Amino acid sequence: MAAAAAFGGRRQRIFRDRKDFFAIYTDEELLKRFRLDRGGILFVTDLVRDAVSPSTCRNKAISAELKIVCTLRYLATGKMQLCNGDDFGLSQPSISKVITETLNALTTPVIIRRFITFPLNHHEVRMNEAAFLQIAGFPGVVGVIDGTHVRIQAPHKDEPEFVNRKHFHSLNVQVIFDAEYKLMDVVAKWPGSTHDARILHESGIKQMFDRRLVPGGCHLLGDSGYPCKTWLLTPFLRPQPGDQSRYNRAHKRTRSVVERGIGQMKRRFHVLHGEIRLTPAKTCKVILACSVLHNICKARNIQMPPDEAGDYPDDDEEEGDEETEAAGAPNPQGHGLRHRLQFTNIHFHGT
Repeated sequence: MAAAAAFGGRRQRIFRDRKDFFAIYTDEELLKRFRLDRGGILFVTDLVRDAVSPSTCRNKAISAELKIVCTLRYLATGKMQLCNGDDFGLSQPSISKVITETLNALTTPVIIRRFITFPLNHHEVRMNEAAFLQIAGFPGVVGVIDGTHVRIQAPHKDEPEFVNRKHFHSLNVQVIFDAEYKLMDVVAKWPGSTHDARILHESGIKQMFDRRLVPGGCHLLGDSGYPCKTWLLTPFLRPQPGDQSRYNRAHKRTRSVVERGIGQMKRRFHVLHGEIRLTPAKTCKVILACSVLHNICKARNIQMPPDEAGDYPDDDEEEGDEETEAAGAPNPQGHGLRHRLQFTNIHFHGT
């Protein structure tokens, strides 16, 4: 018996049955569970097939399609990996490995540049401006910018830096949306204590505007947590009745696109709503993968599930910086443009 235990003590591997989700579920049911329909799932699978396909068919290797739906299920629900393992007939370690592998494949620079791009040519910029102009008559807007916090578990390293002003651990993510709620830029690497203005100052977007790579005459809209610049317009802190109040109302209506865009992405991928129990580095990849998938859904016109359709304000963000404008040296050019805009003969819609 002792010899048998010594030589036969290794636990036998048990392969559980795996579901054929394409055979079981309709497109509507796939959308509810994975946030993509059959065509969308296959499209994403083909994008990363070379990177995630198993190198062998031995020991019931996990197919590329199954790896994608496992990862989509995690992003759509934020469920524990053990629960996802039970759903898919895989062990928790296998689920962890699959998710890591798929996130790495979805967040390569090539994939990110393909699906998240800031317009630099004249035609694309003018189309964006025209789309934003229809919202509230605010001229020259090419995008709307904001920061949003994604909650994480307390990291082992540099833990105090990740505590934000609301006293929970997070990453502060800078996002820019166009008028169709499509992401044009994402910066997901900063601890929650970092101010929005600092993230902008260190970002590639600032460099693009400063180097005049973006066509002239256009600007972003941001809240008063950002510095007012010629390419980033903020609201008046204490607007006077009349022109300044109309400017602020049009500014708020137009900038609300970014709040709804953040809300849409977080409702589409519930992992962004709760506490992500991964390292900050892996959490950054979760955020970037959700951003890529969000834009794929927009490009393919994949709607939210019917029971979650509607308006999506960013329900975890508040106008916490409205009372004071961002710290830093005054920018006379930015303030001057803001004052000139309020007195133009452009009629701000709905004011």
